[in-house]
Amino acid sequence: MADLSQLLHATFGFSSFRANQEAVCRAATDGKDVLLVMPTGAGKSLCYQLPALARGGTGLVISPLIALMDDQANKLQQAGLRVARIHSGLSRDQSRQACRDYLDGHLQFLFIAPERMRVPGFPEMLARRKPSLVAIDEAHCISAWGHDFRPDYRTLGEHLPALRPAPIIALTATATPTVQRDIVTQLSLATPALFIHGFRRHNLAIEVVELSKPRRTEFTANFLADKSRRPAIVYAPSRKAAEELAATLGSRFPAAPYHAGLDAATRERVQRHFLTGKLEVVVATIAFGMGIDKADVRTVIHFALPASVEAYYQEIGRAGRDGEPSRTVLLYSYADRKMHDFFLERDYPVATELARVARLLTPDFQMPDLLRQRLKMDAETFDKSVEKLASQGAAATDQAGNVRATGNQQWQSSYERQVQHRRAQIDSMQQFAEAQQCRMTALIRHFGDTADSTKPCGVCDFCAPTSTTAQTFTEPSAQEDRNLRAILRALDGAMPRATGKLFTDLALTKDRKDFDALLDGLARAGLLSFTNETWTNPEGKVVAYKKVSLTFEGQTLAPGAPLNVLLRGDGSAASTAFPGKKRKAKDATEVLQSTYTPAQKALDENLRAWRKAEAAKTGKPAFIVFSDSALAALVQAAPQTIPQLLKVSGFGPQKAETFGADITAICREQSRVPHDRDSSIVPIVGHAQSASAPAPSKPNPKPSNPRPSPTSVPHSSQPHRDEWVHPQSPPTPKLPPIDPTTLTPTQQALEASLRRWRQSESERLGLPQFFVLGTAALRTIAQQHPTTLPQLAKIEGINQEKLDRFGPAILSLCTA
Repeated sequence: MADLSQLLHATFGFSSFRANQEAVCRAATDGKDVLLVMPTGAGKSLCYQLPALARGGTGLVISPLIALMDDQANKLQQAGLRVARIHSGLSRDQSRQACRDYLDGHLQFLFIAPERMRVPGFPEMLARRKPSLVAIDEAHCISAWGHDFRPDYRTLGEHLPALRPAPIIALTATATPTVQRDIVTQLSLATPALFIHGFRRHNLAIEVVELSKPRRTEFTANFLADKSRRPAIVYAPSRKAAEELAATLGSRFPAAPYHAGLDAATRERVQRHFLTGKLEVVVATIAFGMGIDKADVRTVIHFALPASVEAYYQEIGRAGRDGEPSRTVLLYSYADRKMHDFFLERDYPVATELARVARLLTPDFQMPDLLRQRLKMDAETFDKSVEKLASQGAAATDQAGNVRATGNQQWQSSYERQVQHRRAQIDSMQQFAEAQQCRMTALIRHFGDTADSTKPCGVCDFCAPTSTTAQTFTEPSAQEDRNLRAILRALDGAMPRATGKLFTDLALTKDRKDFDALLDGLARAGLLSFTNETWTNPEGKVVAYKKVSLTFEGQTLAPGAPLNVLLRGDGSAASTAFPGKKRKAKDATEVLQSTYTPAQKALDENLRAWRKAEAAKTGKPAFIVFSDSALAALVQAAPQTIPQLLKVSGFGPQKAETFGADITAICREQSRVPHDRDSSIVPIVGHAQSASAPAPSKPNPKPSNPRPSPTSVPHSSQPHRDEWVHPQSPPTPKLPPIDPTTLTPTQQALEASLRRWRQSESERLGLPQFFVLGTAALRTIAQQHPTTLPQLAKIEGINQEKLDRFGPAILSLCTA
């Protein structure tokens, strides 16, 4: 077999694998069955393409959509590979030629639709010449527990034994643990290698906006009016909604609808124009995007609540494939839930209707029209009943639509479980929209990605409410502040309480929605947490509800202390000129930032990076550490001692005790550094020293617990204790920053290696890169090329702690 790395470069032009790709490719190349769950845009296709080439012969690819099939086949053909397709969009002669080429061994890849396996003689034709590998794309379609179940996929497992010993690789971007197990069972995968990872998308900022249906069109038009938010995909709940919204948007910028009701030529033209930039917005139903590889989609908007979390995650994954910051906005209201309940009743007829159809079926195929007439059943109910009986293995259909019984009489209980599962999917989607937690973390947990640390993303509307673009967050009024504190008092020392009972007992607001907004704000501030509970009413219906309790931070909050709560607005912030407290505050901050000196800009950047890292440690939003307005005050004051910090607006003794040492260290170090654009700050982050301690000649290392001890908290009788002051020696004279253009090629190569190492180390430690190694120090290392620890220790910015922690790794790069 060919070397995978060499084949990767020679065939596809890639110098290296993406994260997790190599292990998957090696398992499949070695002949193991594989289940791969990897998000959209992470490089799943390569994970079957490369092993198929490495094993030789023909790789058989089963794919559910013509657009997806054509896109992947065209890319392989452009790479010089021999590829054929068989689907309903091709002529009979083209399909026959593809079969001949397959049997003659002329193909490296054959793409087919799952429906082809129902054509008499076709599976036997494939078995006459065994494929080298069988790839089943969008494998979640196999599972009745998935979000896009297709009966034709369900029968694939019956045909796979005849294609062995080819390994089977099942690929999908969206499969919960339940669906993963079902895929393995239905395909009879033999002790498969499981690869379930990579669900976190660092560049996606997720926002959820509760908004009534009549307001959504204006919202979407105003939001996308900002050109930086385009190209965009808007997912609409129906064909009619897609066409109406596209017509409205098209009057302002290039936009078009896309749905299954359009002819094939129109759909192909919309796709092509969107890919080439002639269209900036596509308003589509759920089919759009499958196989569409457009890297620079900046925004994905859901015009209504999606049917499942799995579908939602797959669709937002089409934004920001180029790695640049992108945004997703979900619009929803209670009316969306009622719509999904209606669709559920339509698409899943009651079991008694299925039983009526099943009783008339015989072992021989019968024409559906005759059966429908005998039953006096409307066409929609009949077709859905046959479809669901087939999904349960109780009926089978041929290409003409004729239907027969299979002999399976044990379908009813599994069908009822399927209906319950579908309802649970809707419940999960609604719970996601209403959840008080990091949006990305909620998605990762839903898919069971155990390799992810589930840290907060730092950019969604829960983690960063001051940075949202689709909605407003405001500071509470005096009355709202009193209500917030009343809620905290009611929960103090109490067991978790049902939110509905709490609303009734406290009677703080007339509207339950207003009360829930208060709970939401307290949860965003890290003071409350929620748990989902259920109970069964006397009619036997399971009712979901929430319980709420104080977090540790809520329990230990001092009376009268600032709450740092922001309350969600009404979702009217889509306009580029919307009013509200939040917008005015942001404008003021932007005006202030425009006046910053280079030194203040550098300090602002480093304080933001530290704040983000600090928030990640506790799993709380960044503004809980300190708000943007407090950050602006810090930048202006640049406090270098704790007494100076206590004079800054927003910093009392509690925050000074918790964060003072770190903040003042960063401010002090900033004052010493030349403020050119390329210089990096190496912050001092450590304990306060006594006045009698000798002044350090280099920045103090950051210990594992950088907080001052409780005994160092200032009291009103001694507000300026000396041990709160970090002594300073006169600033050490520094050399001018190194001009990168003066570095030799060898020095430039070393600098590049050091930068890659620094990025990897910062990601491992969860700290900003300048905490690991400043850019000025990094470039000095590249220039001086130290080969021993004493030589490295002489470089400005390398203190003893950095020398002990990172010295061997740095020297290994220097001596490589």
